[in-house]
Amino acid sequence: MKNIAILTGGDSAEYDISLLSANTVLQHLNPELFKGYIIHLKNDKFTALVNEDELAINKADFTLALENKLISFDAVFMALHGPPAENGLIQPYFDNLNIPYTTCNATISALTFDKYECNTKLKDLGFKCAQSHLYEKETIINTEAIINKVGLPCFVKPNGAGSSYGISKVKQKSDLEKAIILALKHDNKVLIEQFIDGIEISVGVYNNGKTIQPLPITEIVTKNEFFDYQAKYERKSEEIIPARIREKLTNEIQQTTVDIYKKMQLNGICRIDYIIMNQIAFVIEINTIPGFSAESIIPKQLKAAHLQLSKVFEICLLNTK
Repeated sequence: MKNIAILTGGDSAEYDISLLSANTVLQHLNPELFKGYIIHLKNDKFTALVNEDELAINKADFTLALENKLISFDAVFMALHGPPAENGLIQPYFDNLNIPYTTCNATISALTFDKYECNTKLKDLGFKCAQSHLYEKETIINTEAIINKVGLPCFVKPNGAGSSYGISKVKQKSDLEKAIILALKHDNKVLIEQFIDGIEISVGVYNNGKTIQPLPITEIVTKNEFFDYQAKYERKSEEIIPARIREKLTNEIQQTTVDIYKKMQLNGICRIDYIIMNQIAFVIEINTIPGFSAESIIPKQLKAAHLQLSKVFEICLLNTK
């Protein structure tokens, strides 16, 4: 039986979503193969949550003293959204201890978390992305130059944040600066992106041990202006599986997802978001640690594919690097 540390918590606005994801992972680990422990990370301190008790983790070797036994961990299941997991800061700690984990390495995680750099890399690899501009804190906001580059309407979002925190859809020039200031509450860099008008979709993908497996495509129809936090987690959107697009386009997008997974050297379960405009899928974002809560997209896609969460989690743990 392998001891699995399910890492959750973090210091970002995605803290609560991380806790929900960790509980899903714990509930669906195969008890014949794995013993799961929820490990909470906050303010650079690890705490194990065991029978409602909070027990300290020895940071020197990532071990847990429990009932006169010293528990070490065979692998880490990353269920921590946002920093320090999704941006790659925690991975070197586990690398140094030779403890494998279920997500991308530090370099790839840092790249995919930086939306601007990720999109630049994707474009270099031949994938379609929106026109974008990067604004950095404490530099002059040149609204004229930004709009000349990306047009109106446009999206303004924190360059390194998830769950749609701090995102605005800007329709007129006078609102651009206010939207940038809002995004700056979540990151020192702000991505201003061309508005792609079309069908929003999301595709899960993972390595099943034999091949890279894309999941059924989810079409997202939001009741809000765009797929924001409320739409994602407070039932303000309709998620349709499979997406209402032609089979040929479905196959093309799933293949594109597999190609991105391979060329970006992704690992574990990932989710890639697109917007389809004029039958062309533009990559919006790569999520290297997608949500696993009951309201999250990946569990619903796995269900549609007749795949059990426990089996996929098992495969991901056996494929840890």
